[in-house]
Amino acid sequence: MTREVAGAKGRYVIRRDGGEAELTYSIASPVLIIADHTEVPDSFRGTGAGLALVQRLVADARAEGVKIFPLCPFVNATRKRHPEWADVFV
Repeated sequence: MTREVAGAKGRYVIRRDGGEAELTYSIASPVLIIADHTEVPDSFRGTGAGLALVQRLVADARAEGVKIFPLCPFVNATRKRHPEWADVFV
């Protein structure tokens, strides 16, 4: 998994067998990021790729002292299943 940042936009991406699973985000302020969108191709389904992307987002947010606004429905649904992440979500 890699993290790519360009200006106020960023993404986490998992590349495998010519495909990409990604979670995109926007940097709203020095202390807030907005998780915009998660896309996992059919070839990745059932592999845990989506969860892995959110886990990395949460880990990086904690390490960097930023909060996450879960605009993406997948990120929002996943955070609801993980109450231990409440400290990084707004």
